[in-house]
Amino acid sequence: MARGAVEARLPACARVVGPVVSVHRREGEVRTDQEWQVVGKTTAAATDRLVEHPRSTHGYDVPEVIVSPITRGNPAYLSWLDEETA
Repeated sequence: MARGAVEARLPACARVVGPVVSVHRREGEVRTDQEWQVVGKTTAAATDRLVEHPRSTHGYDVPEVIVSPITRGNPAYLSWLDEETA
């Protein structure tokens, strides 16, 4: 999923973290599952396209997708994000 998103220029970079253990309620029962977290680094302009990507490629009916805005950063890095997601 991470590689496909980067190939589609949705994030400039995707960091895969894990495996992690997730404890959650699903279908009425508490479950413990092994998961991997993917952090996609993108621009505001590309956010909607990136949010849609896991919804069409992930095995969960409702994959977790959370957006954290970038409010400041290294100007050269932010420029790189713009270039890579254009």
